Amino acid sequence: MPNPIKPERSVVTTCAYCGVGCNFKAETHQGRVVRMIPWKDGKANHGHSCIKGRFAFDYYNHPDRILKPMIRDSIDEVWHEVSWEHAFEFAAARFRRIQKRHGARSIGAVSSSRCTNEEIFLVQKLARAVFGNNNIDNCARICHSPTQFGLSATVGWGAASQHFDSILQADVIMVVGANPTEGHPVFGSLLKRRVRQGARLIVIDPRQTETVRSPHVVADVHLALRPGTNVAVLDSIAHVVVREKLYNEAFVRERCEWHEFEHWAGLVGSERYAPEVIGPQAGLDPEDIRRAARLYASGPNSAIYYGLGVTEHSQGSTGVMCLGNLSLACGMLGREGVGVNPLRGQGNVQGGSCLGSWPHVFSGYRFVTDDEVRGSFEAEWGVTLDAEPGLRLPNMFDAALTGHFRGMFIMGEDPVQSDPNQDHTIAAMREMECVVVQDLFLNETAKYAHVFLPGSSSLEKDGTFTGAERRVNRVRKVVEPLAGLQDWEIVVKLMNAMGYPVHYDHAGQVLDEVARLSPAYKGLSFELLDRVGSAQWPVDENAPEGTEVLHRERFPRANGRGTFMLTEYVPTRERTSDQHPLLLTTGRILSQYNVGTQTRRTANNHWHAEDLLEISAGDAAVRGIKDGDRVWLSSRFGATQLRARLSTRVNPGVVYTTFHHVETRVNVVTSDLSDWATNCPEYKVTAVEVSLVAPAGVAAAGRGEPRREGARAGAQGGNAAPVAGHESGASRAEAHA
Repeated sequence: MPNPIKPERSVVTTCAYCGVGCNFKAETHQGRVVRMIPWKDGKANHGHSCIKGRFAFDYYNHPDRILKPMIRDSIDEVWHEVSWEHAFEFAAARFRRIQKRHGARSIGAVSSSRCTNEEIFLVQKLARAVFGNNNIDNCARICHSPTQFGLSATVGWGAASQHFDSILQADVIMVVGANPTEGHPVFGSLLKRRVRQGARLIVIDPRQTETVRSPHVVADVHLALRPGTNVAVLDSIAHVVVREKLYNEAFVRERCEWHEFEHWAGLVGSERYAPEVIGPQAGLDPEDIRRAARLYASGPNSAIYYGLGVTEHSQGSTGVMCLGNLSLACGMLGREGVGVNPLRGQGNVQGGSCLGSWPHVFSGYRFVTDDEVRGSFEAEWGVTLDAEPGLRLPNMFDAALTGHFRGMFIMGEDPVQSDPNQDHTIAAMREMECVVVQDLFLNETAKYAHVFLPGSSSLEKDGTFTGAERRVNRVRKVVEPLAGLQDWEIVVKLMNAMGYPVHYDHAGQVLDEVARLSPAYKGLSFELLDRVGSAQWPVDENAPEGTEVLHRERFPRANGRGTFMLTEYVPTRERTSDQHPLLLTTGRILSQYNVGTQTRRTANNHWHAEDLLEISAGDAAVRGIKDGDRVWLSSRFGATQLRARLSTRVNPGVVYTTFHHVETRVNVVTSDLSDWATNCPEYKVTAVEVSLVAPAGVAAAGRGEPRREGARAGAQGGNAAPVAGHESGASRAEAHA
């Protein structure tokens, strides 16, 4: 049915949901957004869209929005609305007081991949130039830091090697730990289009997702591996490539070091990685592993696309290295139709990685310990910078519990909802003397905050996003910010209140500063993007309008060659037991987005009103569970309730749920294990038990809440409804970026 409202104006901008980075024409009437039309000239979406970008936009003016700054002396008090100036002065005074008592490194900052490149850059500048330390983190580390670590180690850059349209020239597509049909639907449609044209499809995922089987698309090989065995299976695929001599010797000799290849081949080629050995460990038919290896190696053009099912493991970085090794061995890099490509979950996770929001690197992935690099930032910012890497968010929480970390600025993140082992996070938050939350809605973390700064949605700001294919797109202000300030302006005013005099006339000047300090962004500007539409980094004198395909002639390493990394399989310490015999893994659904802050406040909520626990019929039967029963999901860390759904999508011994609803509290049960190299949480493997919720009136000693071995004491408290009329909800951050 046509929209009866005739728009008065339109603005082309970029969707703020997943990392595809679709362009839309946002239409307004009387200053209100009334329609989002997919933009035909969008280079990532070509006029296509999903139901989130197309319909789930009116969250921005939902009644839950907080539009006035608020402060309180204690988290046990109610909020008080104040002026912007008062809020900035209050926050700055508290931060200065903490640093005077506890030292410069006693406070830190967290930025969000839901925010623009310019805002992410300014938050790390706040930490480094104003707070005087490197205590800065971002959800990009929580989900995709293994991408940066693993791909940098093998091929030199921790980003997608291709543009999305390159898949139309792929002969074989391998999808590992991702479900683009649900999580990245516009790209997922492109993938299925190519499969319908004849490309072969390999899917490695514990669950039979919509990418494995949907109308007119069926995977040639589905490796439904046991959660936690990624590295073993990928090494086993490499074993077949090596033992059957399916590798591309000419490519390896020309583009890599042959002796490194031989060393790697000696590892993966050993008998302990033979499919007959790994298959039973991973719950797979050895012949399926061999079929996958032969199919990928045969190409002639084979492309890899992967997601959080690779990175969010204790061997997440190793898993990414496995993919880099495999692509190098088979010569699947440097041209159209091949490559290794991470599918980023949030609109600006790639930007969150690129722009210095990790404690050990400035923008451009350059180390804070490098005197020359640090000097360039000192010259630009006019201050002396700390040469010691700072704290990651988990380290900030640990330091809070020991009394060494006392304050935090959080823009667009909700660590209480999104970080693992929620009880531990809450206990740390309660120890803080000053927590400043900048967001659209009161979230779970705001229960433990002292200052709330009302943020702006992507429809209310100017800036850029960097999508999963390295594409930098313009974000344009469609309506005026409802609270009066764009997010980047709020950060600047906090800097000023802290005594750091800095000024920008508009967000484009922040991007200009990024370009001066970040080699891959060197040629980027609002002017360029307004002229060419979008550009994939690197943008420099060699590629003034961007680079679609990386690694054509050399790899961005000192010697220009790819590197084979040793990827020994080390099983996760998260093991099943008699008390917790099942393995929990998590994922997304098409209609909802992350922890649902936006989509739950739109009509999309009708399509997925609650998170459900998928469980096999056999596992359900032995527990007396029927379809639709309410169940306890418990681990050694905590327990939560949700409704069961009997499913053939999961194998016996595996359960699955989404994480879109705050009531589900999935991270109450997730473990505190993380990737060995980056601290990326192991969200995808948690040992759990599932049991029926006791009917009303049944004593807890019977079928009530299960006892958790070793569960940490939950720290209850905070003001659950601090301001009348405002419902607490999840932030723009997500449990799994």
